[in-house]
Amino acid sequence: MSEERKVVKPYNNESSSKKEEVAEMFNNISKRYDFLNHFLSLGIDKIWRKKAIKQLRDLQPKKILDIATGTGDFAVAAMKLKPTEVIGVDISQGMLDVGIEKMKRKGLDHVIQMRIGDSEELPFEDGYFDALTVGFGVRNYENLEKGLTDMLRVLRPGGKAIILEFSKPKKFPMKHLFGFYSKRIIPFFGKRISKDERAYAYLPESVEAFPEGKAFTDILEKIGYSKVSAKTVSGGIATIYAGTKKQ
Repeated sequence: MSEERKVVKPYNNESSSKKEEVAEMFNNISKRYDFLNHFLSLGIDKIWRKKAIKQLRDLQPKKILDIATGTGDFAVAAMKLKPTEVIGVDISQGMLDVGIEKMKRKGLDHVIQMRIGDSEELPFEDGYFDALTVGFGVRNYENLEKGLTDMLRVLRPGGKAIILEFSKPKKFPMKHLFGFYSKRIIPFFGKRISKDERAYAYLPESVEAFPEGKAFTDILEKIGYSKVSAKTVSGGIATIYAGTKKQ
């Protein structure tokens, strides 16, 4: 499958890359991100993360990497697995700064580290992690296949990747409700609360452009993930993808 896909960027500036614009966007909205995230998802995002983490329970991972960690919500959810080390990486220092304070408040900073990092060039040795998670981040990758390949590199053989991402509901009435909500309600409140004109208009645009479902699982299998699966949640608003590194 080709990487020739429509490139959707937050600010559509010809002189900057998608990666640069995504980092700028999250820096801009970092102070209000947690409030907006839970407000606009009606808190359902927390349930999705719990369901995603359950798929790692049998693996009992000790070293977990959370990519595009943002303020660290997925990293916090991973603590249910009783890991000895969780590292959250993100390209936005603004989001990481909020996350670092969150870990201190929750008393988790002795287990969860927050680091600046690029999903396409992860600063870790081959096979270091037992499991990795990505929550609503892969659609922001500049080069999707390169990012997914580097994720596979840092997993140990038998290690598992869990990717939680928005998708597009296919059936009435959820299809129409989500379409209206994501294209009207989210940009309306997002713009007013975050004070960033484009950030929450970019969200539905990036969801629309993302190769979801079978198109995405085909990419995972092509790159070399095994035991690939996709499970929709909340009527198809989001999908939990899983893939394992071959032994």
